[in-house]
Amino acid sequence: MGFVFIILSIVGALIHIAIKRPKGRAAILDIFLLHSLVFNVGFVGFFFGFIPHVFYADYAATVIGWQTGSHFQYEVGFHDGAWGILGFLCIWIRDRFWLATGLGWSFFMLGAAYGHLQDTILHANYAPNNFWMIFVDTLIAVILLGLLALKYYYWAPKRA
Repeated sequence: MGFVFIILSIVGALIHIAIKRPKGRAAILDIFLLHSLVFNVGFVGFFFGFIPHVFYADYAATVIGWQTGSHFQYEVGFHDGAWGILGFLCIWIRDRFWLATGLGWSFFMLGAAYGHLQDTILHANYAPNNFWMIFVDTLIAVILLGLLALKYYYWAPKRA
């Protein structure tokens, strides 16, 4: 399901660009970054982290290949929900808030990808919501970090 939000972030940005017709690479980049933050942090964190881990914890554990009944699920769920809220707030709060949100979520996504990889290798956990998340989580982090690098390093106004 995570791949769907990656695609939605790109399609949403392309539609936004077609409607708004922004001028310049920086404005276009901002639209792609905004949509990535809203979809890949906001929607993924809130609807695919918070809701399943908190309200459907045993089901979420089962489809990931984890043991059921762990209270750790609630912690993961509220963690994801907090980041999801930050992703949605990127609609209204800009500038360095985007940088902080993107860096923090990317750090978590890379850590989650590593955890899923370790679970696959050490415990042969090939449950789809474990195995495929290695690729989804890594791709989300790479997209966000790439967009952030372009925005804040390459196209940011240079200070003397």
